[in-house]
Amino acid sequence: MSKPVIGFIGLGLMGGNMVENLQKKGYPLVVMDLNPEAVNVCVERGAKAANTPKELAEQADIVMLCLTTSAVVEKVIFGENGLAEGMKQGSTLIDFGTSVPASTRKIGEALAKIGVGMVDAPLGRTPAHAKDGLLNIMAAGNKDTFEKVRPVLEDQGENVFYLGELGAGHTTKLINNFMGMTTVCAMSQAFAVAEKAGVDRQQLFDIMSTGPSSSPFMQFCKNYAVDNVSDLGFSIANANKDLGYFLQMVDDLGTSSKIAEGSSANLQAAFDAGMGQGNVPEIFDYYLKLSK
Repeated sequence: MSKPVIGFIGLGLMGGNMVENLQKKGYPLVVMDLNPEAVNVCVERGAKAANTPKELAEQADIVMLCLTTSAVVEKVIFGENGLAEGMKQGSTLIDFGTSVPASTRKIGEALAKIGVGMVDAPLGRTPAHAKDGLLNIMAAGNKDTFEKVRPVLEDQGENVFYLGELGAGHTTKLINNFMGMTTVCAMSQAFAVAEKAGVDRQQLFDIMSTGPSSSPFMQFCKNYAVDNVSDLGFSIANANKDLGYFLQMVDDLGTSSKIAEGSSANLQAAFDAGMGQGNVPEIFDYYLKLSK
């Protein structure tokens, strides 16, 4: 059987590598991005370029998004010459970004009215994993729709999890990122407090890493705070956005999270200090300069 035509919007580090992986596996691609150089790289490997989301959707069996915010996703779908104007009945939209679950469900309801399925499928792991088709994919949506696109997801992910009804993927990703980014904030501040108190940071790591606090996140924080190596590959700006989305989701659920509010406030302060493009463990520098 011939492979489905995939329309892909969002060719950043993650999206660009995902497209490269799909092309290596023989999928025909139609691509779009604000960065013409990223588009040209894909075109040189055989992809077609689209000028508008509508034009891309008209050519695709599956449309994939790897975009920055829920607002951008909604604009690409519902704006002038948006995806909703061009998607074919029976086609499927897959949102790989990290979005607000309420927005995801709203989009899914609107697309269902025109005969289009939707899967939210946020990602775990790194752009390097994307290039090799080894991502972790947290997928959700109508089970029949998921099963229809499962083969394509399995060509992109080493681990593909089906989590239930639409929005469950984004919900799970936000919970995961809340845990991870709060851990990085806490551990980075632990190293900063140690420095202020005159405690050797390497010795602190040696002690903490022998106990239950040991984790890959602790290693990332140690790499920066002790060895000055910034290797987590997730920016303060992205973490700040995700914690904001987590708080919005918590509010939508009728509850609150003081822990998330604290982490979000610290990430926002670091972002406001001009550190947004740094990797999250670099918040150590913000804590080091922090005073009453």
